[in-house]
Amino acid sequence: QVQLVESGGGLVQAGGSLRLSCAASGRTFSTNVMGWFRQAPGKEREFVAAISRSGGRTYYADSVKGRFTISRDNAKNTVYLQMNSLKPEDTAVYYCAADQRAGLTQILPTRYEYWGQGTQVTVSS
Repeated sequence: QVQLVESGGGLVQAGGSLRLSCAASGRTFSTNVMGWFRQAPGKEREFVAAISRSGGRTYYADSVKGRFTISRDNAKNTVYLQMNSLKPEDTAVYYCAADQRAGLTQILPTRYEYWGQGTQVTVSS
């Protein structure tokens, strides 16, 4: 079992930055691929970024590549999403997810077993 709690969301102007954190419970954090997803009102949940178990490899959606950076600290059981150059279209509830068997390039939310409750990110124009 892995329990995930996101934090760091908020309201920011376009062009600004936010850093999301996701704290995980349990001793199996380092055995999980970690991902960030987001869901805007009226839209399906979509993949944002993922990071390998060791943190050595990352994978991004084209829409955030070059602006967002995913990282993890296995000693702190935490995964981060640094978001720069934010745009209004980045507005969504952001969720972190974990799965022991997901591949790094797995973008389907249904393939991730554990989810946090989400944190709201709002980017004003």
